[in-house]
Amino acid sequence: MVSKQTIEAMEKAGLTKDEAEKLAERFTLAEARRATVKRLMSAGFTGNEAEAIYAKLRRRPKKGKLAILKPKKERAKVTYEKIEKEAVRETEEERKFRKIIEDELAAKKRLLPEKVIHDLMMGSISRGLTKAKVEKVVDHTLMQYERNQIDATEACGIVGAQSIGEPGTQMTMRTFHYAGVAEINVTLGLPRLIEIVDARRVPSTPMMNIYLEKAYAEDAELAQRVANKVETTYLRDVADVETDLGNMTITVKANRKALERKDLTLDELEESVKKIRRVQVSRKAENITLTLDEPSYKRLLQLTETVRDLKVKGIDGIKRVVIRKEEDGYVIYAEGSNLAEVLKVQGVDKRRVTTNDIQGIYEVLGIEAARNAIMNEAYDTLNEQGLGVDVRHLMLVADVMTVDGTVRAIGRQGVSGEKTSILARAAFEITVDHLLRAGMRGEIDSLNGVAENIIVGQPVNLGTGAVRLAIDAQRLASVKPPNPPPPPPKKEPAPEAPSSTTPATETTTTEAA
Repeated sequence: MVSKQTIEAMEKAGLTKDEAEKLAERFTLAEARRATVKRLMSAGFTGNEAEAIYAKLRRRPKKGKLAILKPKKERAKVTYEKIEKEAVRETEEERKFRKIIEDELAAKKRLLPEKVIHDLMMGSISRGLTKAKVEKVVDHTLMQYERNQIDATEACGIVGAQSIGEPGTQMTMRTFHYAGVAEINVTLGLPRLIEIVDARRVPSTPMMNIYLEKAYAEDAELAQRVANKVETTYLRDVADVETDLGNMTITVKANRKALERKDLTLDELEESVKKIRRVQVSRKAENITLTLDEPSYKRLLQLTETVRDLKVKGIDGIKRVVIRKEEDGYVIYAEGSNLAEVLKVQGVDKRRVTTNDIQGIYEVLGIEAARNAIMNEAYDTLNEQGLGVDVRHLMLVADVMTVDGTVRAIGRQGVSGEKTSILARAAFEITVDHLLRAGMRGEIDSLNGVAENIIVGQPVNLGTGAVRLAIDAQRLASVKPPNPPPPPPKKEPAPEAPSSTTPATETTTTEAA
């Protein structure tokens, strides 16, 4: 017999009366809280119902007094540093090594980025370094970091353009299967690089890598349920559509196995069909009949195509999904992209979902995320071709494209079209249009840049070209050289001293004779 107290406790946990009575027949409240979605399904719930109950039971009320939200003016100001500090909780050992690194930097009055400090801290812990060794590592890191900094007068734009443009000529025009999955193609090589720098609104082959939370990534059935929620399912995928010209009706015959595979019910299918206007819907067993309000053969044929292409489940833009088993669990690869809706799906790991739609990232996550996406997508595209480009050059391109808070193209509609020089704009694209427009407006080109000076055939006003120096050869030849100073007097060599060895030898020889 089901305990009344158990049902009341389940209702307080957020379940409806029907859900509580049905669940109490198999579990107590404590058992239900520990149960997985699979075990809840064994109690007779569908997959969607089990997931909803699982989510309700995991939301435990906080103990103690209820928190009263203060008025907006009285709320404490939440800074980025506070959020970061609360998000990253370091252990005692990590705090100890961080203090050693920060003390060493303070003693030398130097600074390092937070990412470098974190990497130094984790590397020192993993290798078990002593304090003295950590200080030596910090010194070496400072030396390498300062050596790789760009000088204030460095022509980083020219160097970056050369570093990306030269390897770009070696890229191939091709697309190939992503990670061996034959169902999903992704554009790579030069076409993909052009898409990135042109800031295309929609990439030619949008795709997403959808990572799952731990519980979903370890269970193939749960991963399939998430995939069913993401992938767009049309009525033609789960039912047969037949047209009766005699009775002017359309019959939808549901496929029971297809419905189970897509985690759909007949009621959900009927609700989707009822959204069609100017038709009457009736259901008998597994068949749904649509009757026109005003009989018309043309309208009947149009309605048939509409019913076949009717979306009954899934997210717009996600055409197809593929589930793969990897080291960390199951991962869903989707053909198509809709980041905003995918992040709302239960079971999706929102921190690791990726997409190659840069404009979609900008609209959902902001300009900083778009900047990182440009940098990572360009780096991965070049790296896939075996071309090594310093990431700092790609960072510069990403900075230029996002500097004003929007994603701009490197082209006549974006950065290059904003040049002040008329000839420089004309040298890039649509030459005649630029020149005509400048002529009508009466614009003036001061010839301060590189491209415009090369076009008119004069030295560039940079480097050695910035120096104006003229020499009159005739006057230079008539100039007499100044009188040279008198040479210093030559010193006479000192007389050689008589040798003391020779006379002694001669005397000895005479005496002997």
